[in-house]
Amino acid sequence: GIEGSPQLAAVVDQSLKSRQVVVEGVTRKAKKSEPVFIAHPVVVDDELYGSVALELEGRSETSVQGVVERLGWGIGWLEVLARRKVFTSKARLVTVLELIATSLQHERFQAAATAVVTELATTFGCERVSIGFLKGGQIRISALSHSASFAKKANLIRLLESAMEEAADQLATVVFPPRNDSVFQLTQAHSELLQQHGAGSVCTIPLTAGSTVLGALALELPTDKEFDEHTVDLCEHAALLLGPMLDIKRREDRWLIRKAWESLAGYWKKLVGPRHATLKFVTAMFVLLITFFSIVDGDYRVTADASLEGKIQRAITAAMQGYIVDARARAGDIVSKGDILATLDDRDLQLERIKLLSQAAQQESERRQAIAEGNRARTRILEAQNSQIESQVKLVDDQIARTRLLAPFDAVVVKGDLSQSLGAAVERGNVLFELAPLDSYRVIMKVDERDINDVKVGQTGILSLTSLANEKLDIVVDKITPVSVVDEGRNFFRVESIVQSGGEKLNPGMEGVGKIHVDERKLIWIWTHKLTHWFRMWLWSWWP
Repeated sequence: GIEGSPQLAAVVDQSLKSRQVVVEGVTRKAKKSEPVFIAHPVVVDDELYGSVALELEGRSETSVQGVVERLGWGIGWLEVLARRKVFTSKARLVTVLELIATSLQHERFQAAATAVVTELATTFGCERVSIGFLKGGQIRISALSHSASFAKKANLIRLLESAMEEAADQLATVVFPPRNDSVFQLTQAHSELLQQHGAGSVCTIPLTAGSTVLGALALELPTDKEFDEHTVDLCEHAALLLGPMLDIKRREDRWLIRKAWESLAGYWKKLVGPRHATLKFVTAMFVLLITFFSIVDGDYRVTADASLEGKIQRAITAAMQGYIVDARARAGDIVSKGDILATLDDRDLQLERIKLLSQAAQQESERRQAIAEGNRARTRILEAQNSQIESQVKLVDDQIARTRLLAPFDAVVVKGDLSQSLGAAVERGNVLFELAPLDSYRVIMKVDERDINDVKVGQTGILSLTSLANEKLDIVVDKITPVSVVDEGRNFFRVESIVQSGGEKLNPGMEGVGKIHVDERKLIWIWTHKLTHWFRMWLWSWWP
C-alpha cells in the first residue's frame, strides 16, 4: 500500500507504470507552500520491486536535482545487493528503502542523521542508536536517536565513541555480548559501555566507502533483547548505504574554510604518502616553475589601447556666411598644399565687385573732366573717392579668394565630408575640415590608473597597429595628462607618445596596442601584480 497524500500516491503510481523517475512541483525558487514529490522505481533484472517516494518541502530545482542523484545512488546499491540475493524478502528491502527515504527527506546533515538513527531505533526496538563520523582522525558522535542535542563531553558519549573506534579499527561489525558462532574480536570498549550504562546488547557497525572508514553506527537493545543474525545482517546492509549518503550531506554542510583545509590536508597526505606518482611529479614540476619564475627577471611593460593622431591638426573654417557649391575632398583623402577642398557661393561678391568697378570707372571719368576744367578741389575729392572704391574692390577680392578653401600644407583629411551638403548654408567660423600632416604623428594611449605611476616621460615602447599587425613601431613617451577619463567604468590617463620611425604607411585614426617598457622585474611579479593589487584593495576595503 501507499501511505501519504493523494499527490504522492499519484506520483508513485506514475513511477511504477513508467519505471522512470518522476518529479513534480519543482520551482526555480523554493516555496514552502508548494511541496515537491519524487518517486524513483526499484528495478532489478527487469523485475519491479517497488518505488521509493518522497514528499519534500518546496525546494529549488538545483536542490531537488541533488536529492534525485543521491536517491539514485542509494537505489543503485540496493539493486547490487538484490542481485547478490542479500534481501531474502521484500520486507527487508522495504525497511532499507524507508531508511534511505528518511535520510533524503532532510536537506541538512544534522536533521537527516537524527531522523535516520531515530527511525533505526523505532524499527528495531532499540533503546538508543547513535552515529559518528571521523573528524581529525577520531570518531565523534554526530547524532543520537530521539535527541536533538547532547553533551559532547558526557561519559556516555565518550564510551560510545570508544566502541565505534574499536569496531572501525577492526573493520568489522562488533556485537556484545558476542553470539556463540562469532569469531574472536576485541570488545573491551563495548564491555565497558554495557557495564556503565546497562544496555542488554550492543551492535557497532563501521561505516565505509570502499576501503575508507567514514565512521560507525551503534545500536543498543534493552536488557531483555539480543541481536540475532537476521537483524545484524539487515543493519549492516542499511549502514552500507546510509554511511556514504550521510557522509555526503555532512561534507556539504561544512564551512567553506573547513572544506578548503580538509582538501588541502588530503592533498598533503597523498603528496607525502605512498603511491600517487603522477600527483607528486606534477607538484614537483609546479614548484620548479614557480621557483624559476620567482628568480628570473623579465621585461615589465605597461600595455594600453592606442590610437594614432596627427601631431598637428589644422581646422579649416568658413571665413564668412555662405552656401556650399563645390566639395572636392572628404575624410581620408590626401591633399597637397594649395589644393581646393571646397568652394562657397561667390555670386553676390562678384556682383558687388562689378558694381564697385563701375563706380570706379564713373569716378575716374569725372576726375578727368575736373582736371580738364581745372577744378582742383573737385579733383582731390574724386581722387579720394576713387581710392576708397579701390579699397572696397580689394576687400571684395579678398573675400572672393576666401570662398575657396585651400589646403595649407601636404596633409590627409581627418574630418569633413561636404559632398552630401551641397547648397547648405554655413556660418562664419564653422569647422568644415580637419587636416593632419603626412609626416608627423602622435600616439594616444589610454593607460589604466593602476599602471600610471610606472609610466614616465622619455620611456620607450612598441606600437602594434591592427592594420599593420606585422610591423612594430618604436615610440617614446612625450606627455602624460594629469587628468583621468572614465571609460567602461574604469579610470584611464591619456599618455601621448611620438612615433620614432616607420611613418610612411601610417594614417590618422589607426588603432592598436602600445607597450611601454618600464624596467626589469621578476616574472612572477609581472604576471600576478594586478591580481595581488586587486586583492589588497579588496581586503583593505573590507578590513574594519
